[in-house]
Amino acid sequence: MIRSTIPLLTLLLAFGACEDSKYAGPLSPDASMATFAIHEDFEVQLFAAEPHIKDPVDLVFDEYGVAYAVEMPDYPYKPEPGKGQGVIKKLMDTDGDGRIDASTVFAEGIADATSLMPWKGGLLVTAAPHIYYMKDLDGDGKADQKESIFSGFFENNSEAQITNLRLGIDNWIYAANNGQRSEVTYTENPDAEPLNLQGADFRFRLDTEKFEKESGTAQFGMTFDDWGNKFFTQNTLHVQQAAIPRRYLERHGHLSSMSVNHNISDHDFEMFQMTPPPYWRAERTERRNKQYQEQQLDRVEHAADYFTGASGGTVYNGGAFPEGFYGNLFTGDVAGNLVHRDLLVADAQAPTQIARRAGEESDREFIASTDPWFRPAGFTVGPDGYLYLVDFYRQHIETPVSIPDDLKEEMDFMNGADKGRIYRILPKSAAATPANSIDFSSMDAKTLVAQLAHQNGWWRSTAQRLILEEPKQEYIPYLEELAAGEQPQSRVLALYLLQTMNALEQHMVESALKSDHPGLVKNALILAEDYPELQGAIAAKTTDPSQMVALQAILSLGNQEDAFVRENLAASLVEKGQNKWFRTAILSSNAGSGPEILAILDKEHGFFATSESWKKDYINEVAHILGAKGEEESIKSYMDLLASLPDTVQDEWQGEALAGLQKGLEKSASRHSDTLSSLKTQLESASNTSDLPLKDLVALL
Repeated sequence: MIRSTIPLLTLLLAFGACEDSKYAGPLSPDASMATFAIHEDFEVQLFAAEPHIKDPVDLVFDEYGVAYAVEMPDYPYKPEPGKGQGVIKKLMDTDGDGRIDASTVFAEGIADATSLMPWKGGLLVTAAPHIYYMKDLDGDGKADQKESIFSGFFENNSEAQITNLRLGIDNWIYAANNGQRSEVTYTENPDAEPLNLQGADFRFRLDTEKFEKESGTAQFGMTFDDWGNKFFTQNTLHVQQAAIPRRYLERHGHLSSMSVNHNISDHDFEMFQMTPPPYWRAERTERRNKQYQEQQLDRVEHAADYFTGASGGTVYNGGAFPEGFYGNLFTGDVAGNLVHRDLLVADAQAPTQIARRAGEESDREFIASTDPWFRPAGFTVGPDGYLYLVDFYRQHIETPVSIPDDLKEEMDFMNGADKGRIYRILPKSAAATPANSIDFSSMDAKTLVAQLAHQNGWWRSTAQRLILEEPKQEYIPYLEELAAGEQPQSRVLALYLLQTMNALEQHMVESALKSDHPGLVKNALILAEDYPELQGAIAAKTTDPSQMVALQAILSLGNQEDAFVRENLAASLVEKGQNKWFRTAILSSNAGSGPEILAILDKEHGFFATSESWKKDYINEVAHILGAKGEEESIKSYMDLLASLPDTVQDEWQGEALAGLQKGLEKSASRHSDTLSSLKTQLESASNTSDLPLKDLVALL
């Protein structure tokens, strides 16, 4: 299913001159393309190359179809303050043949610029430690407005800085932070406490001036499907899913771990590259493996055929690929010189997805190249519905600090800084159409809202953004019509936009909850959180056949704390508690992590009669949360419940019942009252008496 067209003469010319060198030289764009082995139903076309683009890391199209790319020539070094060489270029196809033949500089002198997003006639730009807003105010094609909107992001590693701006279906703008410790401030609210992003990604809304942590630790690649499920890359882990949004994990803030990163690949590190590992990597790997053997460590490092530079994971939603490709995830590996494709399939046993290879790619990749300079760093779905591939095109792509000094002596990390390519991936025989013939600004309200139902996700997202940027009352009747329509994707967008415009009504959400489409229902549940009267409708979805829907129902229900909620969460725990993410969803709520739900579990479900490992994990975490909260009455109720357990099961629960409590008390030591401090001391002492029955041990406390 893969074809390869690599002219022998091309290879001889390219590599023959370098036969005595450890590293191959560059190829022309056409020669590099000739080395691509690609899925038989597709072809690659050149969209842009040097001299019009160099060192590209991101590409976007504005509402006029105009392409903007950001260049990162400083990589892999940290430029001195004020000496960044990053450039944002406007790319132009003047003759309409689908290939860029001219470019102008929109902005320059930017340090560590990594991603772009059109916004209000300008561009949002991630450039650690900032997120900037840049705009051309006088029409000369150059940005004369440069405003730092957020600042304080981590800036000490160009491979782990703020990047990947993405507009979510919920009207929040998301960015990858790689979990780096950052103290983020917002220019419009200088008095607000800095936001520490350690262990999290970032999201914000410029229309409501909100900003907060988000789940996941995306490195250089973050994407969403049509229903808001977030997927991201981290070098060796080419596809993870953020199982639960951070806002739910923050409800009481005392979970022992906020990490909900879930590796969803069923083939892990496996990839099929066509290039041998570069000399430095092969040599470093040999040295490391020798060291591991000498130290008798059960560890092996691989130099090839394992993901080590996964980048730019993007869910394809363009609508121009053959049936079966919509919703696929495309990820580059800059070290393996290839593009990997995953099918995202709902896990029937869990509320997450499974990433699987396509059958025709069981022993090969969607694209693989024999050109070791091919560095697929990112992707963009274009106005034409095709997938655009950003090729950084460098001889070396690695942080120098991780390479032994003697190997670095032969390496020029800036070799190729004058080159860069952007390709268009499209089905065979499909026609490339000029992108810059689009003009959303000329659309009336009815026409603009109608684009929310376009088959191409780029059109949907662009219309969504323009409505969000300047909401108008005239949009509302058309949004209401769309929200009541048949297409799930457009209904979701319309409902969220109506919410933003304070025009969403309860009956609209109720109608969406009755849909048989899981993605629509999931988002209707999120919107239903604002309507207390829909508590019963939310609870009914906790048993939905769709695991994704059931998880969201549990999360949404947990925003409330009455007896009805506790009873439903207890039933959900008994039914679904073996799965970590359902368990975490319940524990993230106050109703699902207090002594009251334990009493329900004991009396109505016989929870403590058996001691499966997942039950012990749940009790350990409940105890940790109670200890971390430090509420004396809740801890007393918890201890009384433990003391009431039958003697026949007490031994089974003793360790987990008290270990979690002790750790929670340690976590909140600075907030202890004298009573809690005394309890902590007694617990530490009592824990050394392992042969004391639980009931007697509790009595001592």
